[in-house]
Amino acid sequence: MYAPERQQEILRLAQESGRVDVLSLAEEFQVTAETVRRDLKALDRAGLLRRVHGGAIPAGRLGFEPDLAERDAVAADEKDRIARAALAELPAEGNVIVDAGTTTVRLAAALPVDTALTVVTHALPVAARLADHPGVALHLVGGRVRPRTRAAVDAWALGAYAEVNADVVFLATNGFSPGSGLTTPDLAEAAVKRAVIRAARRVVLLADSGKFGQEHFARFGDLTDVDLLITDTGLSPDDARSIESRGTEVVRA
Repeated sequence: MYAPERQQEILRLAQESGRVDVLSLAEEFQVTAETVRRDLKALDRAGLLRRVHGGAIPAGRLGFEPDLAERDAVAADEKDRIARAALAELPAEGNVIVDAGTTTVRLAAALPVDTALTVVTHALPVAARLADHPGVALHLVGGRVRPRTRAAVDAWALGAYAEVNADVVFLATNGFSPGSGLTTPDLAEAAVKRAVIRAARRVVLLADSGKFGQEHFARFGDLTDVDLLITDTGLSPDDARSIESRGTEVVRA
């Protein structure tokens, strides 16, 4: 069976049962688990399935925007590697903005105990990770909190970031590509992301390769706004070179 035929059958099974898992599919089609993961990744990029821990579910089941728990389960190992690589981009001293996102939460959790920084965030999960950190002076930006992302948005958040001049922002996104730029499902979230880009001298984007090529409703920037993209080795060398040709450095962790 060729890969497109297998992927079509995987999609049918997911639609019928509501979920598929990697090990069962590997047994069903007599292929390796890694082959199945590549199939699921291809279907996810096409917007037909959404990868979750251990398998995938039909895209329609997640609606327009998956919740925080579902997104956190996707590409967990890759996000951990990205977060660890991002530690090298922390300034020795100074201040940073940490955007709302599942990978940025992992960065917050990975900050060494001896880190001494001022951190500004509008993301409740990030703030919860850093509230007890001995070396972090934490500033929590307020506003209306979106339940799906636990992030503050709207006028209060935008006004606060207009007064910030940070050394680095660690930015998150739902989708990125040279053509469509940086996108997210919600207009209010997009407005805050534009504000944090303007509020920092250096922009570091943390995004796993599964988000490459994905396009969402609200566009908040272009890859040329990004100084450094930290992603995983799932992004092909050719795609990395295409991004770098536009002036953005790429690290594949």
